[in-house]
Amino acid sequence: MSITGRLTLPTDVDMVEETIRLKNLLGADALRDCDGTQMPEELLTQDAKKYATYYTTRKDNDWANANPDEVQQEYLISERVTAKDVKLRIKLMKGFHTEQLKVNDMDDPKRWWEVIDRTTGEIVPPEQWEYDKATGEVELESIKYHQYTVSFLAFLIWDPVHMYNFITNDWKDAPHQLTYDVRQPKTQEYVKKKLKKWCEDNPDIDVVRFTTFFHQFTLTFDEKKREKYVEWFGYSASVSPYILEKFEKWAGYKFRPEFIVDEGYHNSMFRVPSKEFKDFIEFQQIEVSKLAKELVDIVHSYGKEAMMFLGDHWIGTEPFGKYFDKIGLDAVVGSVGDGVTLRMISDIKGVKYTEGRLLPYFFPDVFCEGGDPIGEARENWMKARRAILRSPLDRIGYGGYLKLASEWPGFIEEIQHVVDDFRLIHENMQGTKSYVAPFKVGILNCWGNLRRWMANQVHHAIWHREIYSYVGILECLSGMPFDVEFITFDEVKEGIPEDIKVIINAGDAYTAFSGAENWKDEKVVTAIREFVDKGGGFIGVGEPTACQFQGRYFQLSDVLGVDREMDFSLSTDKYNELNAEHFILEDIKGSSALGSSGLGEIDFGEGMSRIYAQGENYQILDMDGEYCRLVVNEYGKGRSVYFAGLPYSPQNCRILLRAIYYAAGMEEEMKKFYVTNVDTEVTVFEKTGKIAIINNSKEARHTELYVEGKMKYSLDLEPMEMRWVDM
Repeated sequence: MSITGRLTLPTDVDMVEETIRLKNLLGADALRDCDGTQMPEELLTQDAKKYATYYTTRKDNDWANANPDEVQQEYLISERVTAKDVKLRIKLMKGFHTEQLKVNDMDDPKRWWEVIDRTTGEIVPPEQWEYDKATGEVELESIKYHQYTVSFLAFLIWDPVHMYNFITNDWKDAPHQLTYDVRQPKTQEYVKKKLKKWCEDNPDIDVVRFTTFFHQFTLTFDEKKREKYVEWFGYSASVSPYILEKFEKWAGYKFRPEFIVDEGYHNSMFRVPSKEFKDFIEFQQIEVSKLAKELVDIVHSYGKEAMMFLGDHWIGTEPFGKYFDKIGLDAVVGSVGDGVTLRMISDIKGVKYTEGRLLPYFFPDVFCEGGDPIGEARENWMKARRAILRSPLDRIGYGGYLKLASEWPGFIEEIQHVVDDFRLIHENMQGTKSYVAPFKVGILNCWGNLRRWMANQVHHAIWHREIYSYVGILECLSGMPFDVEFITFDEVKEGIPEDIKVIINAGDAYTAFSGAENWKDEKVVTAIREFVDKGGGFIGVGEPTACQFQGRYFQLSDVLGVDREMDFSLSTDKYNELNAEHFILEDIKGSSALGSSGLGEIDFGEGMSRIYAQGENYQILDMDGEYCRLVVNEYGKGRSVYFAGLPYSPQNCRILLRAIYYAAGMEEEMKKFYVTNVDTEVTVFEKTGKIAIINNSKEARHTELYVEGKMKYSLDLEPMEMRWVDM
C-alpha cells in the first residue's frame, strides 16, 4: 500500500539504524522516546515529527531534595485496628511501602489528619489523640472493642509510575525519581522556567508530550512492592495543605480527609460520589486546567505542539470535563486496549488530533518466553478497529522498547497489517461520519458525560473480573451504529433529551453505575416511567434500578417486568415459563455457538441470580432453572429488555443490537444496513459510497450484506478480514 503517515514509532539510542528501517518500512511520520530512554541525536534530522516525553513532576531529584516541603502528597488511611483497652496505638505506615511514601510530619497533624471510630463513624476529637513522631504511631483514647483508623498525609517520595516501570522492567541501577508539586508557588515558578529552558535546548523537538501534568492517579504499593491500591480516577494524590486551604476558600466549608479516603474506598469509580467529592473534582479541574494552559502557552511560544498523555499524572484534566478545552492542547494520546478505551480517546473534543497507543506495549512482561505479543496485537486490533470505524483516531502508534518488537519473529509484519488497515479506513471515509441509527442511546449512571466511555476501566482496558458482564455493554456499543450519550440522574430529573430513544442502566446494586439511592427519588422513577410509557425503551443489565425500598428491589420492576428475589418474597409463588421466539434472538438460532441445549449457550457472564418475571406483559427469552436471564416487557407504548449479564462477544453484540432496535420500537430500521453472520459487522459511509464489512473472528466466515432490505453482496471473509465494497 502506498498510503503512509498517521503512525508514531518509539526509538532508543541503540536502535538508530533499525528505527530508520522500520520508519521507512511502515511509513511512520513521527518518532518518540519512551520512559527510561532518550531520543538519539542521529534521528533528530530524520524527516519525521519528533515527540519528546516531558515530565512536569519528576526527573529532577535535586529540586525535590532541596524543597522537601513541596514534594507531592497523598491522603492515606491506616489499617483498621481494634482496641482491646482504653488506650490504642496505630502504626501509620503498616502495609505501605516506605520507599514510596513518608508520613508528612511537617504540617500540623491536628489540622489535616483525622482519627475515626469506625464502629460508630464518629470523629475522635484531636485532644484525645497524639502523634508519636519517633515511632510513627498515633496514640488515642479508645473504647474497648471499637475499631479505629487514622487518615493522614504522606509525601510521595518515589513517583508511582517510575516505581511501576522500575519493578516491571526489573531496573537495577536507576535512582528512584522523587515527585514535586507544581501547584505550589515556588515549584510552579521553577517548573515554568525549566520548561522554557528545555524548549530552547531542544529546537529539533516538534511535539512536547506531557506525561502528564500535575497529579498522579492513585497508585499505592505495599511493603512487598505489590500494588496495594490502584484507582485510575483517584484524587487521593492531588492534595496538600496549600491546595486544601484554597479549596476551603473556594467551596466555603472546611475540608475533611474523609472526603478523600471515603471509609477506605478512596472514592473508587464504583462509589456514588458525594457532593463534597464532586466539589473537589470541580475545584481541581478548574485549577489544574488554568495552570496546564500556562505550560501549554510556553510550548506554543516556541513553535512546538503540546500533547497530553491520557494517564499517569492526569488527575484534574479529565477530557470530558467542563474546563479541558480551555487548556489549548494540540493533541491527546492514550493507550488503546479495546473499543471502549479507543472511544475514550477518539471522542475527545477541544484538540486538533487524537492518537492511540496500540497494545501490546513493547515491554519485557509481554515480549518474553511464554508471552504472545502477536496474539495480543490481533485481539487488540479486532476490538479497536470496530470502534475506529465509528469514531476514528487521527493517529496510532506504539510505546515501549523497539528492540523487543523488532527481534520478535513475525511481529513487525503483524503491525504492518494493522497500520495498513488503519490508513485504509481514513482513505475510504475521507473525514465523513459513518451511518448511525436515527435515535440516540443513553447510558444512565452517576458519572454521566464527565467520565464518558471510561468509568468502568481500571486502566489500559484492564477491567475488574467482577464487572465484565457489564463492561461488555460498553464494549459492544463502542463499535455499534448508535450515537451514545452518558447521562446522570440529575439530568434525567431535568428532562430526558428528545433524541434519546433508549436508556441503558447496567451494573451491580448500590454502585455508581446502577445508581443506588437515586432510585428512591420519585422524580427519577416517574421521569423514566413516563419516558417508556410514551414509547421510549429501557434496557437493564445486572441489577438495574436496584435499591431495596417499599417492597421492591428493582424500583422499576414494573417497567422491566422483573425483580430480584432477596428472600423477602420467597413465600410468594412465581410461575415463570420460557418462550424463546423473539426478534432479539433471530440471528443466533442455529448459530455454531449454540449447542443442543438451544439458547442455554448465550453468554451472560457471571450473570445475576434469582431474577423472576412479574407483571402481565413480559416474555421470558432465557431461563436458568426456575429463574430468568433474558426478559422483554411492554409498558404502555414502550418496551424494556432485561439481561442478567452481557459480556462482550460478537454474538452478544448482535443480541444487544437487536435489543436496542426492539426497545426503540424500530426493528425494521436495523435492516437498512445489515450483515447476516453474527461474527461480522457492517459500517457505512454514505457520503463516500463506501461500506466496510469486518470479520470479528479468527476463523473464515461467510456473510451476506443487505442494503435497504435487499441482498447486495455475498462475501467469504478471511480470518479478521476487513472488506471494502461500494454502495
